[in-house]
Amino acid sequence: MSNKKEIFFNILIGLAVVLMGWALADNISRRFSPRQNVVKIDRAAKNSDWGKLMLVLNTIEANYVDSLDQAAITEEILPLILSKLDPHSVYFTPKDFETADEDLQGGFDGIGIQFNVPNDTAIVNNVIAGGPSEKAGILSGDRILKVDDRDIAGVNMPQDTMVRLMRGKKGTKVLISVGREGEKDPVVFEIIRDKIPQKSVDVAFMLNDTTGYIKLSKFSRTSYIEYLKARLLLREQGMKRLVFDLRDNSGGYLDQAIMLSNDFLEKGKLITYMEGLHSERNDIFADGNGFSQDLELAILINEYSASSSEIFTGAMQDNDRATVYGVRSFGKGLVQEPITFSDGSGVRLTIARYHTPTGRCIQKPYDGSDDYAYDILERFQSGEMMSADSIKVNDSLKYVTPGGKIVYGGGGIIPDVFVPLDTVGVTDFMVKCNRQSLQVKFANKFCDQNRARIREINDMESLESFLAPIDLKTLFLKYAAENEVVPQEGEWERSGGYILTQIKAMVGRSTPMDDDAFYPIYLTIDKTVQRALEGD
Repeated sequence: MSNKKEIFFNILIGLAVVLMGWALADNISRRFSPRQNVVKIDRAAKNSDWGKLMLVLNTIEANYVDSLDQAAITEEILPLILSKLDPHSVYFTPKDFETADEDLQGGFDGIGIQFNVPNDTAIVNNVIAGGPSEKAGILSGDRILKVDDRDIAGVNMPQDTMVRLMRGKKGTKVLISVGREGEKDPVVFEIIRDKIPQKSVDVAFMLNDTTGYIKLSKFSRTSYIEYLKARLLLREQGMKRLVFDLRDNSGGYLDQAIMLSNDFLEKGKLITYMEGLHSERNDIFADGNGFSQDLELAILINEYSASSSEIFTGAMQDNDRATVYGVRSFGKGLVQEPITFSDGSGVRLTIARYHTPTGRCIQKPYDGSDDYAYDILERFQSGEMMSADSIKVNDSLKYVTPGGKIVYGGGGIIPDVFVPLDTVGVTDFMVKCNRQSLQVKFANKFCDQNRARIREINDMESLESFLAPIDLKTLFLKYAAENEVVPQEGEWERSGGYILTQIKAMVGRSTPMDDDAFYPIYLTIDKTVQRALEGD
């Protein structure tokens, strides 16, 4: 048999087995043809491609020379089948489906620590207050050596594998062996896993006397409630204007984006509408009961702001409700519906396209080629990240908001105020430091040397007082030189301020304040935030 025939035959078998898997999952009755040499194509099969493939399935079942591991073949073929539909229809095994959903539910079962792996060893960065690890006695700065009887330090273990080993069902036990400063031998803790709350509002604080800042990392099941709590806190501190950061927010639950949009819009304003071949148009309007209708709004987006982030941003932009800052968003305008099968596996199947209030669909083109996967890279190469004039727009997809603003569909949301990629302060010295993650490694080393003091810092004033007398510049340049990275003439003058701010922010993150210390420091060198503070 030629290679082409073998490939064709294998594909045919794969498709047939896939259909059988779908049929079983949906409890569709199947009729197997009796064993015979000639199989007639009945009228139903003749008029339906699905019927013909089911017939092939029956024929294979009745005639194939060997037995088939149908379950194994199905698991291999299903992801391929879904990938041929569109870029966002996905098949999940039972384990993958649970993991994918867990991240959006607002919590997971685990031991309650945050860690990074700068040198092939997991170093505890923060211990979640009230969590299992804090109760057991784990401290920031501890180096995790073993999980149960498995070594995880110094064995080049991927970080996601470490996470899977530490996570587990609520109520189960795990032994964590750590190396601790001042202790000669490893310290072993028996920890009972518990539900760990996972926040989607990373941070909320005041940028100045009247402007608040909220960063939403994803649209999880608890995002709207988290936003309301953050908004109330900032209102009490005098917030009249909000900088809402959706950069790197890839989306999540659609209902959370709708509830969030509703909070800002007047009654009767269209939030979004969805329609598809098998889904009638569904318009969603604001009910007028939102708490943020009087709040001036600025939204930050980037090339990784997608899906629910774009629904919210599009609703605000098309209703002339906010000013959008940054670069063009990802461009995901397809609606997925999760469908779970009885074995715990499932699919997220695209069932409709969503549209912004003016009628634009922001889904970027896809045709099955690699262009879709490499679109972001193409934006960098074409100069789009540096100049708004490089953004490709389709005049046939031009829309106008009620306020007269021109917006475009067909590929992401274009910001009202373009903020190019920040290259100020970038030198060869800084690039070399970034490649070796010297800022991160230095910050970890510095925190290790000052761990006892850092654990006691609970406010920004204490952090500033602690860092003020320390010559971080000299210490870092010495550390960089030890790693054979030395600035050339003028490079430190250009990059030094940025590098020191990064280090201070990471030191802040190692205190009990975590992100509440990191972001207030780091955002002082964030060009998009600073531009939003200036206003239109």
